[in-house]
Amino acid sequence: MAASLIYCYDAYCGWCYAFSKVMQQLASDYPEIPIEVFSGGMILPEKPVPLKVTADYIRQAYPKVEALSGIEFGADYLWHIENPDLSDWYPNSEKPAIALCIFKEIYPDKQVAFAADLQYALYWEGRDLTDDEAYRHLLEKYSLSEEYFYTRIHDEAYKQLAHDEFENCRQLQVTGYPCVFVQNSEVSFTLIARGYTDYATLQERLQNVLNENNPG
Repeated sequence: MAASLIYCYDAYCGWCYAFSKVMQQLASDYPEIPIEVFSGGMILPEKPVPLKVTADYIRQAYPKVEALSGIEFGADYLWHIENPDLSDWYPNSEKPAIALCIFKEIYPDKQVAFAADLQYALYWEGRDLTDDEAYRHLLEKYSLSEEYFYTRIHDEAYKQLAHDEFENCRQLQVTGYPCVFVQNSEVSFTLIARGYTDYATLQERLQNVLNENNPG
């Protein structure tokens, strides 16, 4: 089989937000290589947990993400981090993962772009991804009907698809995000990124694998 890429990410992963521009550049430069985006299910509490539990950690971490990657977090998102006692957010990775599964069926070639849009909605625009309304603007952008999307976002079949992706990431032994693999065959995977990786490094690693698969 021809090489393809698997990008394991989570909508609530700040480092993945920083990495989204890298992946979009890779998708643009290598249009011939299919990219499958898997959601990792990073935050799946049995009972809802308020943002204030992790706000202190995020407050310390996000400037490091900005400094290393050049990405910026929006004021509407940061309000929740700076005012956790006033925030009504209860982060959960499940709904954005379901949204991605719905989208992938229609636009399999735009998975990277949609995943980036989900993260922009959260980290720049300050949208709550556990709220159905957080996705409405993307339906217009990608010409998806509201009826089509909103009947599926609560469909158990699509919830199962999302959880299948969480399991795929576990099978790949992903313990942190982002991660990128080159899939060389049904059973052969080469890890080319674990954690935030700049574009030049990622491209070099990918090219090395492609050269190994196609010597001469």
